[in-house]
Amino acid sequence: MFGDSVTRPSPVERSSDSQAAVDSAIKSLSLYQFYACPFCVKVRREMARLGLDIELRDAQSGPYREELQREGGQVQAPCLRIEEEGNVQWLYESSDIIAYLQGRFGTA
Repeated sequence: MFGDSVTRPSPVERSSDSQAAVDSAIKSLSLYQFYACPFCVKVRREMARLGLDIELRDAQSGPYREELQREGGQVQAPCLRIEEEGNVQWLYESSDIIAYLQGRFGTA
């Protein structure tokens, strides 16, 4: 965990208008994660690289774990909750989450 904080990548630079659009779009996303999970660390590092301040939800215990089980169908982390136009999608697997984030928020 220490290595992650020391070697965290610098975020991409966007214009203020572009960053405002990204900030608005990520309000519909939340990441259910376990703090020390290496796959969760991998996703958080990519979020940092892309400059995404997505809400993190600790699914180790408590209400977020129960919500992940009840609504997502399984307690597995990382899991990205995507809400668009009233529909909710639960995206598991770190590589799939990273591909989604890169496709939606990556720079050309």
